[in-house]
Amino acid sequence: MTSRRAAVSRDTKETQIAVTVDLDGSGKSSFDTGLPFLEHMLDQVARHGIVDLDVKAKGDLEIDAHHTVEDIGITLGQAVKAALGDKKGIRRYGHAYVPLDEALSRVVIDLSGRPGLEFHVEFPRGKLGDFDTELFYEFFQGFVNHALVTLHVDCLRGRNAHHIVETVFKAFGRALRMACERDPRVGDALPSTKGAL
Repeated sequence: MTSRRAAVSRDTKETQIAVTVDLDGSGKSSFDTGLPFLEHMLDQVARHGIVDLDVKAKGDLEIDAHHTVEDIGITLGQAVKAALGDKKGIRRYGHAYVPLDEALSRVVIDLSGRPGLEFHVEFPRGKLGDFDTELFYEFFQGFVNHALVTLHVDCLRGRNAHHIVETVFKAFGRALRMACERDPRVGDALPSTKGAL
C-alpha cells in the first residue's frame, strides 16, 4: 500500500496556512488557527472520517475570519487531492446522514475531478459565538474548488445552529471516509468508465 499522506502550504498576504492529512490515519488531530469553533468542527472531520489532520493557520483575524476560513478550506482541499494520488482502487462516492438531537444533515460526495457545490443549510442565527455562520459555505466552496470534488450538503431539519453545523461536519467526515476508502473488489482499477477522474 502506498502512503496516502500529504502536506500542503499556502502563503498569501492575507494568510499563511499549513495542512497535513493522512487518509489512512486513526482520527488524530492538531489545530492552531485562532478559530476555536472551526477547530471543533475540523476535529469532527478527523474523528468521523478517521483521518489524521493537522492545521496551522495565521490570518488577518483583526479584519475578520473570512480569508482564514476560506484559505483553510482551499488548503485542505489541495491536501486531500494530493493524498488521493491517482485515485485507483477507491470507492469514489460517499454519503452520510448524521443526526444530533433535533438536527439532521446529509452529505454526499463524489471524488469526480469536477468541482461543484450544492450547499443547502439555513442557520437560525448569524453567529455561533464570534463565528459567522455564513463562513461555513466559504469553507466548503474553497475545499470543493481545490479538492476537485462534487459535494452536496443538505440540512434536512434543525433548530439549534450549533447542532446543525455539527451534523454537517460529522456527515462530511463520514462521507469523505467512505469515498476515500479502498474497495477490495475494485483492486487497482479506476472507478470511472472514462478512465480518468
